Amino acid sequence: MAGTTPGGADEESALITIDEAAPVDISDHAHIEDWVSLGLFWAMCAVVFLQFFTRYVLNDSYAWTEEIARYLLMATIFVGAAMCVRRNRHIHVDFLYRLIPSMAGRVLSTFVDVLRAVFFAYAAWLMWKLMAIIGDDEMTMIKIPMNAVYYFVLGGFIMSAVRSLQVGWINWTQGYSILENPEAYMDEGSAI
Repeated sequence: MAGTTPGGADEESALITIDEAAPVDISDHAHIEDWVSLGLFWAMCAVVFLQFFTRYVLNDSYAWTEEIARYLLMATIFVGAAMCVRRNRHIHVDFLYRLIPSMAGRVLSTFVDVLRAVFFAYAAWLMWKLMAIIGDDEMTMIKIPMNAVYYFVLGGFIMSAVRSLQVGWINWTQGYSILENPEAYMDEGSAI
């Protein structure tokens, strides 16, 4: 049986060459929150690498790198949450929708869309209030106001609320959401 793999396929057909690889399509990632979260992520990676290098190679760690890495992680998460809202990538529990009538599922799905937008808008308002209370308080290690970090959190909440409204509108106009018809979203990857 020379020339076959253990699964029985021909060796030549089992190999994938560079020429056969599909081209990479990043057109679905052309939104502002995608690029901001990518930039924040790479900035965090650079700071963590600097922390590792100064601690283990130079044996004299910069004290500010841990704090800045933590704040960059926070900013990445909240800005990236808007991307997940836009792409319908947050956790969904759709089991109930398989058990109830389709009209009840439509009403419940619309309620979830409205509730999600209200939640993010309320969280943005609370973050705005928190930023007013904190004022010009500075970070522990670096003399930068804490509001510099919280602006990213506020922006993430605002963008998540906007994206929630957009996704809700799309769900309303097409007559179903990912909760009601998850199979329709398997190949799309994005709502907006």
